[in-house]
Amino acid sequence: TFDISIYCGKCHFCRRGLLNLCDNRRILGVSTPEYRMHGAFAEYVAIPQQVLYRLPEVLSFERAAMMEAVSVAAHAIERTPVSVNDTALVVGAGVIGLLIIRLLRIAGCGQVFAVDLEPERLEKARELGADVCLTSGVDDVAAEVKRRTANRGADIAIEAVGLTPTVQMAVASLRKGGSLTLVGNLAPTVELPLQDVVIRQLTLVGSTNSTVEAEACLEMMASGLVDVDTLISAVAPLADGASWFERLHKREPGLMKVILVP
Repeated sequence: TFDISIYCGKCHFCRRGLLNLCDNRRILGVSTPEYRMHGAFAEYVAIPQQVLYRLPEVLSFERAAMMEAVSVAAHAIERTPVSVNDTALVVGAGVIGLLIIRLLRIAGCGQVFAVDLEPERLEKARELGADVCLTSGVDDVAAEVKRRTANRGADIAIEAVGLTPTVQMAVASLRKGGSLTLVGNLAPTVELPLQDVVIRQLTLVGSTNSTVEAEACLEMMASGLVDVDTLISAVAPLADGASWFERLHKREPGLMKVILVP
């Protein structure tokens, strides 16, 4: 399998090990104009050798296709100051959010809160290690987090949506001195409660793609420590890809990741 981020290895950021911030970065199969690189939905793909990873023998191609999502979640964890027995809040229980929940458990968090709009996703969150599942727009998330943390708030929060209400929810749920990692970016800009961040001395961290987490993620997937099967909704032939994209775009209930086989 391979890392979808194609880096040059020569620029200032590559030389500092910040491969995901490469000045000449391209992302294979992503349509964002700045990074666009076509060619992933095909029988054969040509990629640089430097982003290739050999699969563990027990890991199927279908499971290995999830490596990119797992490594994005793992990079977010690497960017987050996680300590043993921390209380963590994850806002957004899509694929990345769910994997973040699982990895926070592995990292030693004592209590994990999950927030989402959809009951099916919250049930998945519970399966993957969330202790408390809260429904956005129904539950008072910040109040509930504080109630269960002696009125302090969460030590860390990871926001995997990227909208003003969800970012503000994450900020409001943190304890003084807490840390918020921003992964989601559905909206290009959000309204930030700046005074709250300053007065309570919060730390805000951005996280994009991944850097060197791929091999560790493949090993965790191969050992069963990270079970990706629960996130794979279907395995279908590449010829049916357009219809699956349409179903995903319509937000068909229960669909998470669909693997297309050329």
